[in-house]
Amino acid sequence: MIVHEQESHFLMITQHDHALVSGEIVLHWKSNFLLRSKLREEADWAIGQHDRAWIPLDENPLWNEEEQRPYTFVDYPLKEKLEAYRRGINEVAKRTLYGAMLCSMHYQSFFSTETSDEMVKDFLNEQEVQQHDFYKRMRMEVPKDIVDLHFKRLQFCDDLSLYACMNAPGVDKEKELPWFKNGFPQSFDFAPEGMLAHWKDESRVAVEPFPFENSFQVVIPYKQVAKKEIESIGLKQAYYHSPTKERVVWFVK
Repeated sequence: MIVHEQESHFLMITQHDHALVSGEIVLHWKSNFLLRSKLREEADWAIGQHDRAWIPLDENPLWNEEEQRPYTFVDYPLKEKLEAYRRGINEVAKRTLYGAMLCSMHYQSFFSTETSDEMVKDFLNEQEVQQHDFYKRMRMEVPKDIVDLHFKRLQFCDDLSLYACMNAPGVDKEKELPWFKNGFPQSFDFAPEGMLAHWKDESRVAVEPFPFENSFQVVIPYKQVAKKEIESIGLKQAYYHSPTKERVVWFVK
């Protein structure tokens, strides 16, 4: 769950809804930057589904007693989060082994290989084995540069969606979330130094260099969950009782 604390509410966006926005973003990628192919179709589908691991977790949001707010995707209890990652990767594998390999690489990238946490070590080792298994079962050779390109597109579209979901619409550059204030870490042939985004106003995000065919809009569902409701009936019931609203964001040059 993506969570913004407001004075009287928590604004909450599910991970899967954010991922679906990622999947919409990648569909507008310039064709001359990457020709369409079956592999690209599988990679693009996986981008929209890369956070389906969170669907059951976000259907039952948990309260973080220590922080006095709902748990987010950042601080969610590790054991349950890793179990969800495994489940999500296997669900994607039912549709596309290649997409599942990319999702596995994505989740693996969240953790340092220098970790001393045994649960994380086990997860990283499992994913290394699973990626080789997915690739072997594909029974086709995919050039490393294509895998790397598809993986970077997944991570960039994920980050750009997070940028739109996690920042307040229209926020000044100096007040943005630190993660992306100085741009996105992924580099491409057309953007060797990466890309930078900023809010032009409350509904438009400019991206430079612009990787898309044309300007386009996405719709981000969210809920504003009242703190008083949480105190009265608990987080889960308050979340379900809150109506779903929509944030419309345009990505422009």
